[in-house]
Amino acid sequence: MNKCVYFLATIVLLYACKVNPYRQTNRIYKDSARALARRISNYPLTSGVDSVPATPYWVGTTNFNLRKPNFVIIHHTAQNSCPETLKTFTLARTQVSAHYVICRDGVIHHMLNDYLRAWQAGTSKWGSITDVNSISIGIELDNNGSEPFSAVQINSLLRLLTRLKTLYNIPSANFIGHSDIAPTRKVDPSYLFPWKQLADSGFGLWYADTTGIGVPNGFSSLTALRLIGYDIKDSSAAVLAFKRHFEQDTTRSWGLPEQKILFSLYQGYQ
Repeated sequence: MNKCVYFLATIVLLYACKVNPYRQTNRIYKDSARALARRISNYPLTSGVDSVPATPYWVGTTNFNLRKPNFVIIHHTAQNSCPETLKTFTLARTQVSAHYVICRDGVIHHMLNDYLRAWQAGTSKWGSITDVNSISIGIELDNNGSEPFSAVQINSLLRLLTRLKTLYNIPSANFIGHSDIAPTRKVDPSYLFPWKQLADSGFGLWYADTTGIGVPNGFSSLTALRLIGYDIKDSSAAVLAFKRHFEQDTTRSWGLPEQKILFSLYQGYQ
């Protein structure tokens, strides 16, 4: 009898281990997705408005598809574990989310369909774009902001970026960081993030050897930063974001080495 009880208890325990702890919030996701689908399928306005007469019938175009993302924004979670971040992204009160979360061990959680709008960029700007959330995919890396990124985590990121770039035909220049689009508020994915490794794989811009580069007289660093995409309203913040990305440097100094890097990148936009 004791053996039977032990066997049943073991089965119950194994079953419990397989139960998804996010099954309740997953139901909320599915309900929300269905609600959006119903909203999309609603007919457009057919009744008259004020003095505008109503149409005799509705005509729906046959030529359309979903809007596709054109940017990828990379973050670090600034938290201490994947479970902590997953919980944050499944609590309604936090009002924050991302399409993907990549854990330290390389596991990728796909939390939101790529065509849907995540709440990951916040108040941000890149070039003339002020609603970055509407055109981008957000990827969060499990990292507290002061630790190196593991090789297995970066490998998973590269595999994911390869898929996204191919699937949505995202330009190489459009793989950027949260601090690039929100330099006054954010520092992620931290100065420890290996941007050059990503650029060497085709994700993001980089520069060649700047030893022989001559910066012309009259070259405006602020104009070049703005042309690349940085919001220069707070020039100091823009400079720090640039150095964090392209030099893995967090100091406020600005001299010839930085000008050479910036000029090299600037030339690619001419």
